[in-house]
Amino acid sequence: MDKTVDIKIRGKVQGVYFRKYTREKAQELGVNGWVKNKNDGSVEIYATGLETAVDKLIEFCHLGSPAADVESVHVNPREDSEAPASFEIRASE
Repeated sequence: MDKTVDIKIRGKVQGVYFRKYTREKAQELGVNGWVKNKNDGSVEIYATGLETAVDKLIEFCHLGSPAADVESVHVNPREDSEAPASFEIRASE
């Protein structure tokens, strides 16, 4: 069964290769979507794939990159699936 979610991560998550590590983990798990930095200092992820794979990506978000200091992870389910055919890093917004 597929699962699609929006994930918002707060803490020391920008400038610590969080997006790079997230993309690598998503690709390893076969999850499609994107990750981007937000102007408020958070990181946003849109992820879709097999439920078990997306759940593992969510678990990863609680740790992030080795230099990250994650304070919170908020997950919201989505009904639509408009993800790219891979997992990409998007420009900050």
